[in-house]
Amino acid sequence: MEIKKISAHYGEKLALDQISLAVRKGEIVGLIGPNGAGKSTLIKVLSGVLRASGGEASIEGQEITTLSPAARARRIAVVPQARQLGGAFSVRQAVLLGRTAYLGFLGKPGERDLEILDWALKATAVDSLADRKLAEISGGEQQRVLLARALAQDAQVLLLDEPTNHLDLKYQVSLLRLLRELVKKEKLTVLMAMHDLNQISGVVDRVALLVGGKLMAIGVPEEVLHPENIRAAYQTEVELFHHPGSGKHYLFPKT
Repeated sequence: MEIKKISAHYGEKLALDQISLAVRKGEIVGLIGPNGAGKSTLIKVLSGVLRASGGEASIEGQEITTLSPAARARRIAVVPQARQLGGAFSVRQAVLLGRTAYLGFLGKPGERDLEILDWALKATAVDSLADRKLAEISGGEQQRVLLARALAQDAQVLLLDEPTNHLDLKYQVSLLRLLRELVKKEKLTVLMAMHDLNQISGVVDRVALLVGGKLMAIGVPEEVLHPENIRAAYQTEVELFHHPGSGKHYLFPKT
């Protein structure tokens, strides 16, 4: 996926200012930045929720805006920020919605659709909840349902907006580990917005730091996540620590 000079507005307010970056197959790029930096806005533009006011984005050379809604759904899957899912849908029915772009005129799922449905349920550990109503499960469980629905789309590009929100530590770790495994196995292309700088550094291949709608820095975590960048972006003093076991770097606020 290639993004070239994407700009976007909310009314008169400039929310994205000529953002350019590329995400390769088999790669996770993490979007970080303070509130209002443009992370969610960029995901909304790429998913078609918000129209760009300038620039272009393409998948394997095809401009995203030229895709029909069904074609876009077969190429791009979105996991939005955690929210309360209501209604009388069961978990199975909610995940099956991810197959909508593939269903025929009658909307009846075929054998392949049901195979992918079962795989998505098991991959996200919600198969035991398949017959439960969405209103009956926790917020963390609902977030895993949203990921399962996205996986059911069988798309090559995944856009995730704060996917670990409202998940306890166990499911944060399992979700991010699952994502890493899927990217490696299925050669997915993933763009993921997150707030936790230390958590994202252990998952992504590269980090894109947005500030005020502009791309401030992009590179491997060690290049981007250092105190000078964090001080400039977040207006906060942090210290860098090196973990002797994992070799990873971690940031902690100065007290």
